[in-house]
Amino acid sequence: MGMAAPVYYTADMVRALPDDGGRYETVHGELLVTPAPRPLHQIVLERVRGAVWSYLQHHPVGMMLSAPADLSWGPDVLVQPDLFVVDIEEARSLEWARMRTLLLAVEVLSPSTARYDRFTKRRLYQEVGVARYWIVDPAARSVEVWTPEDTFPATEESRLMWHPDGAAQPLVLDLAEVFKPV
Repeated sequence: MGMAAPVYYTADMVRALPDDGGRYETVHGELLVTPAPRPLHQIVLERVRGAVWSYLQHHPVGMMLSAPADLSWGPDVLVQPDLFVVDIEEARSLEWARMRTLLLAVEVLSPSTARYDRFTKRRLYQEVGVARYWIVDPAARSVEVWTPEDTFPATEESRLMWHPDGAAQPLVLDLAEVFKPV
């Protein structure tokens, strides 16, 4: 007995899926499905979000947004980074379809997202030129930092720095604060 051919998902197909609380994305036709995140994921994400938000208030080089989102670079791509900073002019359009230049994308790892975040989405973000991609790993208490050119990430365990073009000073995150116990 033969196996059914896998479905090649388009962004429009993903947009048409039911709103059932799951997060649905597609990267080059592969459907990525993730359940609601664990509380630790949300706590760490909120700490990063607060630091990036505060930084952008003083250095308005981009607009910070978060999932749910509708970012697409082609008919078979639709992603929702946990947190991202988009070019300020593209953000002013208030249209997902025009937001394509990400200065920063952040994914906080969960057991169910590790493969997608480290491989599938990381390769996509590099391919489309996302300037910085942070993979925040609460279990390892570290952050992988990727650029489009990297073959391997820089792994930060104590201090994370982001200095986007146009900003007078860098954002510096103390990872002990990001990962401190609740």
